[in-house]
Amino acid sequence: MSPAAASVDLPVSPTDPVNARLLAVSEDRLAGFQPDPLGEIARQAGLPLETVVERLRAMLRAGTIRRIRQTLLATNLAQGCLVAWQAPPERLDAAFDFLFQQDPFSGHVVLRSTDTVSAGSNYKLWTTLKVPQGWSLAGHCRLLAPRLGATHFRLMPAKKLFVLGVGHTRRRGLEPGSRADVPAEAMDVAVTSLTPLEWRVLEALKHEFTADELGPDLWRARAAKAGLPLPAFLEFAEDFDRRKIIGRFSTFLEHVKPLADGERVTRFNALFHWAVPPGRELEAGREVGRHHVMTHAYWREGGPEFHDVNIMGVAHGTDKAAVLAHKAAMDRHLAEAGIPVAYTNVFWGGRSEIKPSEILPSAYAVWLRGLGEDPERWRTEA
Repeated sequence: MSPAAASVDLPVSPTDPVNARLLAVSEDRLAGFQPDPLGEIARQAGLPLETVVERLRAMLRAGTIRRIRQTLLATNLAQGCLVAWQAPPERLDAAFDFLFQQDPFSGHVVLRSTDTVSAGSNYKLWTTLKVPQGWSLAGHCRLLAPRLGATHFRLMPAKKLFVLGVGHTRRRGLEPGSRADVPAEAMDVAVTSLTPLEWRVLEALKHEFTADELGPDLWRARAAKAGLPLPAFLEFAEDFDRRKIIGRFSTFLEHVKPLADGERVTRFNALFHWAVPPGRELEAGREVGRHHVMTHAYWREGGPEFHDVNIMGVAHGTDKAAVLAHKAAMDRHLAEAGIPVAYTNVFWGGRSEIKPSEILPSAYAVWLRGLGEDPERWRTEA
């Protein structure tokens, strides 16, 4: 029986008990490089490998899972930042489409709004951006601004990372205030240089898997693509892991958009802002990051336009009141920890698209030429 035929009648809902058990592991529990990622999912979920393979194939084909891939710690491979864009209302949708469809270096593309008119609420378009080594974030945004019709943009690079994961399945039903026993670890942001061969291995490592590729001995074909024997490929990958440029092996669910059957994994995407006193950023970020509901948490400087916010984080949920209850629990926790908050806000996600940000330097030059630009001119842009 073909793989496609075998998966026709399998449940593909993320709430199916077997799928939920699998996804609770596969979304964000496989940290670093795994020589046998599907076998590790099977072990942690307590499921047969055959079941894991069949269910992943079925959910990927049905669109329940939007991609399966080895993630990278892209913040350690390319310059990165959060970008808030100002543009006239009539240009927002076209700007959104351009960033999603024609800018491979912008990952998350989200239209955001606040419940009240407040600091920064005139920035409606938000993106995450990675610019490969050799070019600059500011230059990239200056290149894009006239194409987007943007009148202004604000770059907010991360100074520290406190949470970087997803795990929507295992975060369902969390009680507000649920948190780890110890503060989150503060992770540094530092770009690592690679050789041309290492970039080639990394390119083979990071590509999304198709349903037909899923199975035992997952990396053999990728090693062949990189032109290496499997043992040598695995040695490179394990070295990348030691150098902290490997993220996790992950299955990604659709964040907000409905699945084929109308079911939603989440409905509300909230970007939380806090302004804490200078010098307390590490402490505050570690306290916020220990809350289980957080999928991302950073130290970023918003500047005066955003009331000098310096701690930001993302949480998702199917109920807005529940998301706000989690936010209120974090606010109380910060107060109990003796960390004053001068200002806080919530930016809600509306229309959104998510894709991996390209980080290959060679891809950036090709993209610039496609726009009719000279790569050397933008390479020197500060």
